[in-house]
Amino acid sequence: MKQKTLEVLEFNKIKTTLLNEVISDLGAAKIHQLSPSTDFDTVVAQMEELDEIAQIYNQYRLPSLSGLSQVSAYIKRAQIGGTLNVQELNAIKRMIQIQNQFKTFYNQLVDDEETINYPILDSQMMLLPVLTPLYQSIRGKCDETDLFDAASYELQSIRSKISKTNQRIKSQLDRIVKSSGNQKKLSDAIVTVRNERHVIPVKAEYRQDFSGIMHDQSASGQTLYIEPSSVVELNNQVSRLRNEEKVEMERILAQLTASVAEESDALLVSEDVMGHLDFLIAKARYGAKIKATKPTFTTTKSIYLPKAYHPLLDRETVVANTIAFDEDIQTVIITGPNTGGKTVTLKTLGLIVIMAQSGLLVPTLDGSQLSVFENVFCDIGDEQSIEQSLSTFSSHMKTIISILNEANENSLILFDELGAGTDPSEGAALAMSILDYVQSIGAQVMATTHYPELKAYSYNRPGVMNASVEFDVNTLSPTYKLLMGVPGRSNAFDISKRLGLSLKIINHAKTMVGHDEKEINTMIASLEDNAKRVDDQRIELDRLVREAESLHQQLSQKYTQYQNYEARLMEEAKEKANQRVQSATQEADTILKELRDMRDRKGVEVKEHELIEKKKQLDDQYEVKSIKQNVKKQRHDAIQVGDEVKVLSYGQKGEVLERIGNDEAIVQMGIIKMKLPIEDLEKKEKVKEKPSKMFKRSNRSTVKMELDLRGYRYEEALSALDQYLDQAVLSNYEDVYIIHGKGTGALQKGVQQHLKQHRSVSSYRTGMPSEGGFGVTVATLK
Repeated sequence: MKQKTLEVLEFNKIKTTLLNEVISDLGAAKIHQLSPSTDFDTVVAQMEELDEIAQIYNQYRLPSLSGLSQVSAYIKRAQIGGTLNVQELNAIKRMIQIQNQFKTFYNQLVDDEETINYPILDSQMMLLPVLTPLYQSIRGKCDETDLFDAASYELQSIRSKISKTNQRIKSQLDRIVKSSGNQKKLSDAIVTVRNERHVIPVKAEYRQDFSGIMHDQSASGQTLYIEPSSVVELNNQVSRLRNEEKVEMERILAQLTASVAEESDALLVSEDVMGHLDFLIAKARYGAKIKATKPTFTTTKSIYLPKAYHPLLDRETVVANTIAFDEDIQTVIITGPNTGGKTVTLKTLGLIVIMAQSGLLVPTLDGSQLSVFENVFCDIGDEQSIEQSLSTFSSHMKTIISILNEANENSLILFDELGAGTDPSEGAALAMSILDYVQSIGAQVMATTHYPELKAYSYNRPGVMNASVEFDVNTLSPTYKLLMGVPGRSNAFDISKRLGLSLKIINHAKTMVGHDEKEINTMIASLEDNAKRVDDQRIELDRLVREAESLHQQLSQKYTQYQNYEARLMEEAKEKANQRVQSATQEADTILKELRDMRDRKGVEVKEHELIEKKKQLDDQYEVKSIKQNVKKQRHDAIQVGDEVKVLSYGQKGEVLERIGNDEAIVQMGIIKMKLPIEDLEKKEKVKEKPSKMFKRSNRSTVKMELDLRGYRYEEALSALDQYLDQAVLSNYEDVYIIHGKGTGALQKGVQQHLKQHRSVSSYRTGMPSEGGFGVTVATLK
């Protein structure tokens, strides 16, 4: 858009106000570059982006961006091998800190509010790189002003020597200045520093009493600053140490700068994102201050600005007006008294369009709608050129000609007092002809005028609508209210009467006015009343629609929250049920094992298949946590008779004796035969039997299939595990159960890590719920 338009509509003042809202020079740079876009998709996208940050700004306390500054110059210097100082490194550190705080805030916000969805901000947050290691590196080496003593061992050592040497110097000089014989010879009994050397202030007349080097003197020459000979070598030592300190500091800073250079690309991305966030928050903050709202954009030629007001005027005193161009309205002609607010209305419309297309919220009630224009042209105010000796009419006409040469169907044109400054009849004719031309090219126009001929013009032209600014004849002043669809009417008789003109004169004047004109004025008065009523009703209807939409959105969010809450309760209930089933299953396993032991020892007959079936009934009660977690395991397509399989529902091994159709099989598990579904079976590769001559078979009755490590110390547990695994291998066990309990998980982790490295273990897994769950690890031996 033309710079002249932005200046006339005072967009630069909006930008100046925005500059007060940014925190950093990064945000300020973006404000300076701010200009209206003419691309529809870009305009919509930047408004959606601002709306997301405005929602967060209006509801939550955002992390402070204080201290954010431009660091790209430092980063680029690091890239080419320069060395950054402490202040520059701290600026980078602060930017990383602010980035991390904002990202943490945003992630927590999204996690806490399940219904929140900010896709544009999500993409911005995804761009932010991980720079915490660099932040920690800088933070550990320096503060805002200097490197820490502990930044390196060498630096700490050097500074310690400097401190000790300075103490020796100060002790010697203190003895000199505190000597009773020297009190009258010194200007002051203090030790001070000149040229980085410790000195004492000696009166000029006693110079010969102090051997040493004079480094400075007072302005009067009465005081000489002398470095006594006794501390010259110590001061020399400090100077040498200072040089060593400087070299070491340069080395540390160079090391930190190299780290910055390594992360240069990521740092530049971070700077760009954080500067953009500062820019967006400034726009949101400004929008909140002027009580602005988000407009929507349409590809149809329509404008609706409910209760719009000029953002540079006082919000409390300015009169807000509804400006509306329906789809079939292309031109609006405003008539009314001088200083009635016609020009302000033009500027309000133009400035709101420019603000919206610049990604700013607009000063209207909710529900505003705008087209996206390629250009906004305006001829507002008296811009005659004294240097060119142009009249008001000539100046305006020159501007109008320029506008007509450039305008097209995607333009918005604002004419103030169109055709003014010349003969009224010719001016009115020119105004109507100009409006006809502009309408023919498809541009949208708002024009103000004094010419009564233009009131009738709108009634003879489709797509043209009258409007007026109201005048209160009782107070003899404008109300600044805009009445859309109502032409301005003459108030000369009423005003004259209020001012005291004789009724005889007024009545005589009325006889000279044509009957048609009287009827027109009566009609206009009726239209004014109707327009006010319709405008109020439309505003109220818009308010009710917004409230209904807001209520619908709130109810939708509440319903979603209720569904999530219900799902959480269900998961918690399932978890509690599972814990009870698991506890009962463990008890059943214990009982089953004890009964088996009784059978083996005493030959007691036990109906094992009945016990296993009862245990299976417990397992069947185990609730799957959620559909998402219920991952279907793939089964071997060709389980055949004689195959060794694992029965998943029992956690036991067995052998397939018979296939029953495609879906079931008879499986031998120990002394039990059971009919089971194929999907409950997992084929296992047969393990080659180890030659018996290599091992002496142990008596299995002396080696249990499980090892209980609960109550053991960590080292004791691993030692016991080693011994047990050796015995289990000699007993030809394939699977053994290591009971370590749940606790903190440390013993479980240690056991599984040990199993992973053990020569006799081929694999291991966490126990199933029926086997003890997370409190047990099942190891398969080689």
